[in-house]
Amino acid sequence: MKDIELKGAEKLIAPLIALLGFVFLVQWLIRGDLRSSFSDPTFNQRQPPLVMKGGDPYIRALMRTISASESNTNRPYSVLYGGQHVNDLSRHPQICVTIVNGPNKGNCSTAAGRYQIINKTWYQIAPLYHPNPSQLMFWTSYSFEAEYQDIVVHRWLSDSKVWGVDVSQLLRQGKVKDVLKLLSPTWTSLGYGIETNSMSRYLPNIYKRLLQDELKNLKAAAPTLPRLNNTIHNQ
Repeated sequence: MKDIELKGAEKLIAPLIALLGFVFLVQWLIRGDLRSSFSDPTFNQRQPPLVMKGGDPYIRALMRTISASESNTNRPYSVLYGGQHVNDLSRHPQICVTIVNGPNKGNCSTAAGRYQIINKTWYQIAPLYHPNPSQLMFWTSYSFEAEYQDIVVHRWLSDSKVWGVDVSQLLRQGKVKDVLKLLSPTWTSLGYGIETNSMSRYLPNIYKRLLQDELKNLKAAAPTLPRLNNTIHNQ
């Protein structure tokens, strides 16, 4: 009797697998996750603008400052730790690259993208801040495309509960060095961490220049973006 029951159950396995596969395919198609092209922005300027539109100009300038030290390349959104690039940003690359110098020599890092976020951190913050997660039955995925990198990090830096302080307010008070020191445990190349580089000492001045650029862009866009302007002044 048991053999007969098992054989009956085995007959259901293939149809169930086929059904699940069909559901996955339909969901991917509906949500646009079967992409025919790969978007990897390439820039011809230092500290390029964000792909994301809108947001707090003080936080935007900070994000560009972080990337000046963390991913100083013309293709920052696809760069891995060590300088190699990936050709798929549908999710975090999760490629662990061996660290060849510094205090963590011999270990490996999964840092990727414009803000060199490791996979563990991405899967902690993406569920909180990602604007467009993809749901596949019981699984959720978070695209690592350029715009989503920007949005997630912008929302993360804007969350005062995470940092214990309003980062934007500190920046408005001119306390750039305090902010860089606050963020150094997360981004260790900001001048107060364990892995400073050739850009670290210039970051406060880089921030000031980028802030002027962001404020100029905001002023130019103000007639067409009244809500953005009001949101920023109300923070």
